Amino acid sequence: MLSQQGKKDIKKILNFIYKKKPFVKSIDVYAEEIFRIIKKYNSKGKQGKKISISEKTSVLICYGDSLLNGNKEKTLKIFRKFYKKKLEKFFEVIHFLPFYPSSSDSGFSVKDHYRVDKKLGDWSDINRQSKKTNIMADIVINHASSKGLWFKNFLRNKSPGKEYFLTVSKKFNISKVIRPRENKLLKRIGIFKKNNLLWRTFSEDQIDLNFKNPKVLLRFIKIIINLANNGVTIFRLDAIAYLWKRSGSKCINLKETHEIIRLIRIVCNSLKSKPIIITETNLPEKENLSYLGVNNNESHWIYNFSLPPLLVYSFLFEDSTYLNKWSKNLPTTKIGNNYLNFIASHDGIGMRPVEGYLNKDRLSKFFKRLKKNGGQLSYRKIQGSSKKVYEANITLFNAFQKTDYDKKGRYFLERYISAHAIMIGFEGIPAIYFNSIFGTSNDEHKYIISGNKRDLNRYKWNKNRLENLLKNKTSKESIYYQRIMNLMFIKKQNKAFHPNAKRENFNLGKKIFCFKRTSLDKKQIIYNITNLSSKYQILNLNNKFKKFKNLLGRSKISCGLKLKPYETLWLSN
Repeated sequence: MLSQQGKKDIKKILNFIYKKKPFVKSIDVYAEEIFRIIKKYNSKGKQGKKISISEKTSVLICYGDSLLNGNKEKTLKIFRKFYKKKLEKFFEVIHFLPFYPSSSDSGFSVKDHYRVDKKLGDWSDINRQSKKTNIMADIVINHASSKGLWFKNFLRNKSPGKEYFLTVSKKFNISKVIRPRENKLLKRIGIFKKNNLLWRTFSEDQIDLNFKNPKVLLRFIKIIINLANNGVTIFRLDAIAYLWKRSGSKCINLKETHEIIRLIRIVCNSLKSKPIIITETNLPEKENLSYLGVNNNESHWIYNFSLPPLLVYSFLFEDSTYLNKWSKNLPTTKIGNNYLNFIASHDGIGMRPVEGYLNKDRLSKFFKRLKKNGGQLSYRKIQGSSKKVYEANITLFNAFQKTDYDKKGRYFLERYISAHAIMIGFEGIPAIYFNSIFGTSNDEHKYIISGNKRDLNRYKWNKNRLENLLKNKTSKESIYYQRIMNLMFIKKQNKAFHPNAKRENFNLGKKIFCFKRTSLDKKQIIYNITNLSSKYQILNLNNKFKKFKNLLGRSKISCGLKLKPYETLWLSN
């Protein structure tokens, strides 16, 4: 239920955001509409499976059409059958990447937020899956498709869509704007006399929405309610950092954006389904952490964006220095807030999160190795014609193929599995990309056809082919699946892997990465120890470790422990 304090907070936020004309007189109207929407949902609305955070909590990242079977069967149905057979025991949450009708960017250029893409299925498929699994869905909140109804109506000055998209005049100062892409930011349109420049942060097809119009904010609250009514319990606020724009500013991380997240948090906390919000902010560490809020009053979860590039770098160059530095400085989460840990996703390996950790020379060396392993680089514009690498586009499988110390790739399987063992054992909730489970390599064919570098890591599996490969215990796909699912199974059995269990880092030299997890009741301790090198490493342990057992198989623990190349131990008391 929405408390009186909640109502006051919503009005206060609306007054802050829309304090200028012409909307200031309508604030009470918009506030009352939000209250009405919440009340209606709480009295009549449906809800999916409520999420309960524990060591059993984990996330599967996938597309609604990650699996195909060559016939007309809807892909969400195909996926549901496979998930029940192969993945249900290991994942409590499914993050379905945008499943709406879209015109580009693999779903992130949304044409209609109220429909499921008919190739995938319909709302009944989402509802059915939500009865057994927590569903995370994207709120693509910063932009919408140039081919959708909203934009078509915008150009016609009709509703819904009228004044939904951001236009600025020539006087708008964009000199300090932080860019995530290389495309031209502004496009001239002839239908408006004064504000005739259309804002496009990500692509020509993705037009930025105008949150200076409160009708847009209200629209997205209604979208959230619609998703909640269809069983969604976790909302991923895509590209949220770019939401608000102000002339002469960086147009990122602005106060108004944070206040909008606070408002969405209040709305979610007031719903009977108690949905969770997670912010997607591929930014330097300090900026990313700010989305938890000053008093942990913004996002429930944030992504650990620094983990993928620093972890991959550590394995490729046998150096834990920067991973250690980052993880030692990472604040401990409080109950109710969490990090979402991942090392692969539908996007590339973001490079802005390593700013302040990897200098220019180390980044150059990093990029060189990733390109040798089959990667591509995507850039962002900074000043004038200057540009910087924004992300590396490569599958995790290819990223670990070879190193400067293992040029033949003798130990790539060990690197791959140990990287997952670190991520799964780290403080927070593990999220694993569907294709990573099976050691999927770069989709060169798709990339050549589309020219989109991100398509390297967006392979679509034929369901029958994948199932046949998994039946063969010697196939690459079967080996990777068994090894990673074994890690997930063990993780679910041990309370020291609770997302909020205390973490403490230890410096054991460049070649080893080590941290300790302590269960909330302080009864269990697990040491996660990984050899990051292609050589054996001797670890001198004290006598207390003789009573510890390795959860990953090795039975005997001695004081002079010899770690195999890229071996990970989970030592538990």
